[in-house]
Amino acid sequence: MQGDVIRSDSLTVAGDSAVPLASAGDQALGFVLDDLWGGLLDVLAGATGVDILASPFMQRAYLAAVCVAIVGPLVGSFLVHREMAMIGDTLAHAAFAGVAAGLFANAVFAVSVPPLATALVVAALAALVVQTLVDYAGAYRDTSLAIVLTGSFAVGSVLITAADGGIAVGINAYLFGSLATVSRANAGILLAMTVVVGLAVGAAYRPLVYVTFDEVGARAAGIDVTRYNRLLAVLTAVVVVGAMQIMGVILVAAMLVIPVATAAPVTGFRRAIAASVGAGFVATLAGVSLSYWYDVAAGGTIVLVAIAGYVAVVAATTLRARLAAPRSDRGRTGEVRGDDAE
Repeated sequence: MQGDVIRSDSLTVAGDSAVPLASAGDQALGFVLDDLWGGLLDVLAGATGVDILASPFMQRAYLAAVCVAIVGPLVGSFLVHREMAMIGDTLAHAAFAGVAAGLFANAVFAVSVPPLATALVVAALAALVVQTLVDYAGAYRDTSLAIVLTGSFAVGSVLITAADGGIAVGINAYLFGSLATVSRANAGILLAMTVVVGLAVGAAYRPLVYVTFDEVGARAAGIDVTRYNRLLAVLTAVVVVGAMQIMGVILVAAMLVIPVATAAPVTGFRRAIAASVGAGFVATLAGVSLSYWYDVAAGGTIVLVAIAGYVAVVAATTLRARLAAPRSDRGRTGEVRGDDAE
């Protein structure tokens, strides 16, 4: 009897200790979202008089926007310089198939599978398939991207129709993006993704740069190029799934490309990455604000703001080049005239 009491007490103690362990993640997430991030935006709201900064709903949306602005250009800088910018669009369609698979499983088998989890798994597998096709199947990069893109979209469309269209409503938010999809849990997942991507890029920065700009030289130097290619592909999948919450499948590739293109005039790869992240900040924060004020799609608004920034930079760069050209021409003209005089 005493042994039974001891075992019962032990189970009680074990059960009591499991509760704090289970809630430790929630407490940490609450500290970051409410005390740190929420407190900062509350102070800004009081200082600027912008009420939306004090809304918990918009605070989560702005946090998601900041995360997308960081990881999108960070990974996209490597993709653009490797001429693989469209891999983001391919993996976005793979993530669409993953979301459809998760919603299909929930509807047909009465389970509770997070669509973002299935999207991440499918997108990561698709990224590895793309890289395998390039490395071993002898397929050109654009061919492998097209195969995976169309195949993924076909799988997603089949799953949607197989469920008699019952999941079509649920998938619309993932197709076009929505501020309403940024729940507290999703914000925490996206924050964790940002930390993981940032740490991974920081740890593998030098070999990634080497492989990006001189793959042949990297192989000659003994760098495992295949491993870093796969790492970059998987990181792209992580970014795509994270950004899909507010950008949507259709527009998610934009944050991998447009901010990087905007920062193209900046010299130096590190400085260009920093400039592209800055361009991403402007696009996402302004886009989220405008989408709230005018009740329009967040993803489309962010992309339009990003394109406007790119056009402004191109126009300013072109104008500066044209203003500098006459001075050069006059200098060369003067030199010719001097030679003629001699």
